[in-house]
Amino acid sequence: MAASSTSASAFASFYGDWISRHEELLRRLDRLISPEDGFDRCRECREMIPTVMAHYRELFREKARLAAADVFLALSPPWLSSFERALLWISGFRPSMLFPIVEGAVAGELSAEQRRRMAEVRAETRRREKEIGEAMARVQETVAEPPVCEWLRRFGKSADGEVSEVGEAIGGLKAAMVAEVENADELRGWTAVEVVEILGPVAAVKVLAAAARFQLESRNWGMRKDSEREGI
Repeated sequence: MAASSTSASAFASFYGDWISRHEELLRRLDRLISPEDGFDRCRECREMIPTVMAHYRELFREKARLAAADVFLALSPPWLSSFERALLWISGFRPSMLFPIVEGAVAGELSAEQRRRMAEVRAETRRREKEIGEAMARVQETVAEPPVCEWLRRFGKSADGEVSEVGEAIGGLKAAMVAEVENADELRGWTAVEVVEILGPVAAVKVLAAAARFQLESRNWGMRKDSEREGI
């Protein structure tokens, strides 16, 4: 319990700082694409993209450390609002959510070749999402298998040997879940990189700004609703 509390506190602190830097990155992205500048900042946009991608990679690295320490905490993070948790897919946003953002931000600016490549990435992302989702479902189904199921039936009366056996089963469950969290984050990163590579620098910055705005506004709205619900 103490270890979980420490992990939660440490990651919540990191995430609060990460969100603050995320807000600053969004302000910088918005300045690059502001209408009064005529969208004529290709070099600045090209230089900004690696900074944003590194920012997301930092989050994935810290999440991987958290999952290794307490995967159940990573899958149900208390530092997110209830609305944000409702949007989660294996500890983060579903990778395919990026494509409607692309459509809203730059759909009318894409060439036929860009649209073709985007459709290929979208199809591959959905295929891999399905694969990872099915793998996670199989992992979760093991909760209903021996020895855990037997332990649940005899909860509070298990002998030491049974508890030890259940501990081994839970250890295997946790390891399998950690692997799927890592696979999900790897797909999130892969999808973002592929999308950015298809787009030109200015279009990529528009999409990154729209994605950041969606994440931040989802968080702000969710936190506000949680506060209202709690009467704060």
